[in-house]
Amino acid sequence: MSTDRTATNTEPFAGDPVSTPVIPAPLIGELAWHLRGRTTTVVTGAGMSTDSGIPDYRGPRGSLKKRSPVTITEFLRSEDNRRRYWARACLGWPFMVERKPNEAHRAVAEMQSAGLFLSLITQNVDGLHHAAGSRRVIELHGGLSQVVCLDCAAHHSRNDIQAQMLTANPGWMDHAAEIAPDGDAELPRSITDHFIVPPCPRCGGILKPDVVLFGENVPPPRVAEAFRVVDEGDALLVLGSSLAVYSGFRFADYAVRRGIPLLIVNQGPTRADSIATLKVDARLTSVLQALTDRLIPRSDAVDAMRQ
Repeated sequence: MSTDRTATNTEPFAGDPVSTPVIPAPLIGELAWHLRGRTTTVVTGAGMSTDSGIPDYRGPRGSLKKRSPVTITEFLRSEDNRRRYWARACLGWPFMVERKPNEAHRAVAEMQSAGLFLSLITQNVDGLHHAAGSRRVIELHGGLSQVVCLDCAAHHSRNDIQAQMLTANPGWMDHAAEIAPDGDAELPRSITDHFIVPPCPRCGGILKPDVVLFGENVPPPRVAEAFRVVDEGDALLVLGSSLAVYSGFRFADYAVRRGIPLLIVNQGPTRADSIATLKVDARLTSVLQALTDRLIPRSDAVDAMRQ
């Protein structure tokens, strides 16, 4: 399989300090050709949400270049580590709540409503695909909107737990912090050491965000469901993910072994570039808008979004 047909020229995108590859029209045409007449399963990553203001992990400005998010081992190891996580997450949550779907989310929802996309498997925890109107969304790594108790397994609204944290820590939101992709925020330990973490409202147990932390395994039933929707499709489209983490890469590898087209749109290299049928290295929103224009007549697009 070849990845030679990739945008390589660059020009600056207005308002964006990072150079963005130009998208040759023939490349968009080839991508549309691969998708037209097929039932496609979509895998999305952090690049979907950068235009919503959420920084990514490994893209041109990825936060992993500057920080290491909490791992499941660290979270379970000590109360101090959990306090540090929740102290930072408490600051980051209002920022996440304010994020809105961008044109990329809306384009995916539009193409799904038009019958071009079957199901979405997202590595994101921000809930923006649902907010944009997408259906059949598997949140591979969970969602930040829920909190789970590690003792009684009860689920709680993140908004409710946020209110309890703010009550227990008056004035906490006065701290200034840099926001990370997972709703985390940068704060020195000298500040987080004084944070009070509320216990589970039901049993008094330990609360954890209902997301897959770094180093944690995706629940097997969720993985099985994701493979099932990949099996349902006859093409796999990866959007805005470097696939550096195996939890996402395994679906790309599986698609190739199934013999269906693997199509990737991502700004920067991915782990699956060498096995992709087609790779488009360009700004995701621009590609999806151009793709929507080619695949959905405008009158059909309006009808699809009204459904």
